[in-house]
Amino acid sequence: MKRFLCLATAIACVASSPAMSQDGRSPRDFTGFWSPAREQHPMDEGLMSQLPPETVVLDDASYVEFPKGEYGGLEIKPHALEAAENWEPSDAFKLENVCATPAVIYTMQGPFPIEIHQTSDVMIIKVEYFDQVRVIYMDGRGHPSEDAAHSNLGHSIGWWEGDELVVDTTHISASTITNNGLDHSENVHFIERFKLSEDGRTLMSTQWFEDPDNLDTPGARFMQWTAEDGYVLPYACDPTFAIDYSEVDDGEGLSGAEFEVVE
Repeated sequence: MKRFLCLATAIACVASSPAMSQDGRSPRDFTGFWSPAREQHPMDEGLMSQLPPETVVLDDASYVEFPKGEYGGLEIKPHALEAAENWEPSDAFKLENVCATPAVIYTMQGPFPIEIHQTSDVMIIKVEYFDQVRVIYMDGRGHPSEDAAHSNLGHSIGWWEGDELVVDTTHISASTITNNGLDHSENVHFIERFKLSEDGRTLMSTQWFEDPDNLDTPGARFMQWTAEDGYVLPYACDPTFAIDYSEVDDGEGLSGAEFEVVE
């Protein structure tokens, strides 16, 4: 739990942590094509035990979406809750929104495969969802200054703790958390912890986030992928889908029944 307790001094913690093991090699090799598991249970006890106290675990990863008005138990600040409650499912199908790329917090828990390319100094994660490519710096650098540009993928630095990879991401553009109107601000802080199963066939991660602007409690998800042969495919988002949708919409938008609801 040491690294999560270092949130306030993350850069100092990184500076004291080597990017590789003492023998000069990465503890585990995550290189390959990883397909999201449809079932996200059981959650890995070792990873889950390292989440900070008071963290709310959202059980909506991969193929599950919360319905309107459900936020997984997160304590939300009034202005963010009001915005979420005013959201309608049909908003996502407006022409200006249908091909809008979400930021990394929502992207990494979605039901899309990823492809990892690993070196000692940098790790690349290609995400099929909206053709996004993450760069994770493993060379001991820190984050840029607070006034540096924000983006959907933010700025990511990583290090090894034993055979677990820790990725710390800041400078993320404001975007969705739950795809039903609840958004995080640009001051959100995102920490992922990745590890492989003993047989190397399952990649598991916790995805922790805190956002003092919009949330009163930190949140997290558990996500796992299965090793397969393959490559990520181009993500061709056609915004004219929004026009087709508006022509068949009955004016009430999508109903909650069209979501896969968490029980």
